[in-house]
Amino acid sequence: MTRGRRPVIGISTYLERETRWGVWALEAALLPAGYPRLVQRAGGIAAMLPPDKPRHAADVVARLDGLVIAGGPDVDPSRYGAPRDPRTGPPATERDAWELALTEAALASGTPLLGICRGMQLLNVALGGTLTQHLDGHAITPGTFAHHPVTPVPGTRYATLVPERTSVPTYHHQCVATLGRDLIPSAHAQDGTVEAIELPDHWALGVQWHPEMGEDERVMRGLVKATEELR
Repeated sequence: MTRGRRPVIGISTYLERETRWGVWALEAALLPAGYPRLVQRAGGIAAMLPPDKPRHAADVVARLDGLVIAGGPDVDPSRYGAPRDPRTGPPATERDAWELALTEAALASGTPLLGICRGMQLLNVALGGTLTQHLDGHAITPGTFAHHPVTPVPGTRYATLVPERTSVPTYHHQCVATLGRDLIPSAHAQDGTVEAIELPDHWALGVQWHPEMGEDERVMRGLVKATEELR
């Protein structure tokens, strides 16, 4: 990265079959505005990455300084070798393939990576981990973010960024079951749910909550700082 320029942070997007604005009802690649705004507040330039052919992922990641895998629908359980629970949402086949390829490319290249909610789960799956397909108490009212406290694990990267217990915006009904290769837990909810995971030897962090829906910029600032340290 050239000294002095703001880092380019790619953010994966949703792919919705019909989205309405004005008189239009069309298929759309879109992203809640909280994601790019959080990147911008943290000092980066946000670049949206709609689903593409997985073979292009390494080329895309090579042009970025950092990568965010956004939240969204449930990961298809076939990706981690599990039968589908009736409460698991419909598959997002294109997003799964694209975002797993992006994640793997970032891991292979050493590109700093932040997974948010679904993005954390994909990081775990990409490294061979599994998911619990239904969890009560972390998505209470449909379409409304709840808040609950998370506690950092001392000595982790996340604890360095956010050393105290904090209340976070949350909306998820799945979570990490078994951890993927080399991943460690770096925060927990009161009920023991793993709320953050990371790789000790690579700036790769996943958080189960939605920092883009709150005011705390420290996790995203950590990602931006990691890109600057690679100059």
